[in-house]
Amino acid sequence: MSLNAVPHLNFRGQAREALEFYRSVFGGQLTVITYADFGMPAELPGATNVVFGEVKADNGFRVMAYDVPGPEAPIAESTTRRENGTTITDEPFFLSVRGESVDEVTPIWEGLADGANVIEKFGPAQWAPAFGMLADRFGVTWIVDVQV
Repeated sequence: MSLNAVPHLNFRGQAREALEFYRSVFGGQLTVITYADFGMPAELPGATNVVFGEVKADNGFRVMAYDVPGPEAPIAESTTRRENGTTITDEPFFLSVRGESVDEVTPIWEGLADGANVIEKFGPAQWAPAFGMLADRFGVTWIVDVQV
């Protein structure tokens, strides 16, 4: 038996858009099931929101997401920032994508960076051939780096 830890992201009306974006970056298959698919009357607010969503790619990337029931609200801005060369944050988690080479992770960085707030520019770091941190257009904080 094997276990996998899969990040599960919570959104307020943006889960489908976020999952489609992550699929465009990482590739793979997209699965989206709405509240209406589970029997919610289509005319009710939120019926088209995602109750189960997942992107699963052949390269091992996997993320799940759904829309939290209730009124839609904008995603808060990331509270991660750089001060005096140090990353300051009160975020409860980051998602990390780690590859074996700079060439492997550069397209991932470039995809996630579209519309993102770059916290630490992608490039060589003291501990890795490449490292970068950003908050994507949905407010999710990502670390992209190369394993040593």
